[in-house]
Amino acid sequence: MELQKLNGHSREDGFDGLDAMAEHEEFLPHKGGAKKETHFTDFEGKTSFGMSIFNLSNAIMGSGILGLAFAMSNTGILLFIILLVFIAILSAYSIHLLLKSAGVVGIRAYEQLGNRAFGPPGKILAGSIITIHNIGAMSSYLFIVKSELPLVIQAFLGKYENTGDWFLNGNYLIIIVSAAIILPLALMKQLGYLGYTSGFSLSCMVFFLISVIYKKFNIPCPLADSQHNITLMADNDTVTEDLEDFCHAELLTINSQTAYTIPILAFAFVCHPEVLPIYTELRDATKKRMQNVANISILAMFVMYLLTALFGYLTFYGAVESELLHTYIRVDPLDVLILCVRLAVLVAVTLTVPVVLFPIRRAVLQILCPDKPFHWARHISIALFLLILVNLLVIFVPSIRDIFGLIGATSAPSLIFILPGIFYIRIVPAEQEPFLSRPKIQAACFAALGFVFMVVSLSFICIDWVSGENRSGGGH
Repeated sequence: MELQKLNGHSREDGFDGLDAMAEHEEFLPHKGGAKKETHFTDFEGKTSFGMSIFNLSNAIMGSGILGLAFAMSNTGILLFIILLVFIAILSAYSIHLLLKSAGVVGIRAYEQLGNRAFGPPGKILAGSIITIHNIGAMSSYLFIVKSELPLVIQAFLGKYENTGDWFLNGNYLIIIVSAAIILPLALMKQLGYLGYTSGFSLSCMVFFLISVIYKKFNIPCPLADSQHNITLMADNDTVTEDLEDFCHAELLTINSQTAYTIPILAFAFVCHPEVLPIYTELRDATKKRMQNVANISILAMFVMYLLTALFGYLTFYGAVESELLHTYIRVDPLDVLILCVRLAVLVAVTLTVPVVLFPIRRAVLQILCPDKPFHWARHISIALFLLILVNLLVIFVPSIRDIFGLIGATSAPSLIFILPGIFYIRIVPAEQEPFLSRPKIQAACFAALGFVFMVVSLSFICIDWVSGENRSGGGH
């Protein structure tokens, strides 16, 4: 207990000044010449505040942004905004729980929090969930590269059909992209070095957003192909003869696809495996400073998500497809601006893969060799193994979408809701916050909400498997 007091970990979180001092003391030697215990992630961070925001924003930003306009079409503008605000606030609260737990014990690794809360089983559980979820995320990004990059190259070459050339083969292209772009970035020693590529990735998505807003004022509704509108309307159970009424924004709507919107939005804010690594490398790191990084990143992504969904929906209304870019392509397959947007999205998801890879490597190291110093051979070999594994998954598993759905329905609620909540309850000492105190009751309710999300998501997946219907919508 005395050692904890020397390290500043037994202070009440409500005292901001003392808490800030405790945070800074983690980077300073103990008084009296005693050398403090070294943690796996314990070193003075050098990543700036802005670069940390870029990295965390890039970790939040996922391919699910392409499906948000479709989600809005199935909820209406008002209900979508309410759900988006609700999920963003919950995500920020979840990060608060993680940072509070990390501050209490002086640990900035998700897996070590699991070890502190539940011993080795907790450590293995947290590391496994992070690994499975991020491998799924990496694979989903490379699936986009596999499917979209050949079509983009084909369109730029003016070819209307795939001629079978090797440079139009998605399997070859993902191997080339992985070896030439992703691997060199994944070999960076610290995650903070990826701040520049994360900034460029976000600029690509800003270009995507600007193009969506621009197209709203250049594509008439109803679309020239009225039969296309009627077909899509039939898919959404809203068949009508009057196409002018069809071009009308709904404030609130409920249909068979509405239930999928909640997990789509929840998964769109998953960034929790990257939070503690970014916190570790943040310059002048304090809990308040890292919470500000998280709040700004979540707010920025909230604005991007909302504007993309709103203007995408107001362009096509009920005719919007589950992937927004496909709707533009069906209007004009050779639109130069949309081709550039597709290329920008490809660049963005490609540059996100290395950011997602870092927490997996950290989790593997935490489980297999937590006390060993940094070694380039381990650093490189783990990155190579992960990229080879993900490439094999993308190439040889044709029905991996269902596997991703199952993984996402279990790992995302665990990372956002369940683990932060139960870690907080177990780690924060009872003398600071009794079990029946308001913060711990809130954390318990938060974890319970995660179980509800998990049950609901798994239920819809099982219903789809049993009924044989195809799911629509995007994911993180």
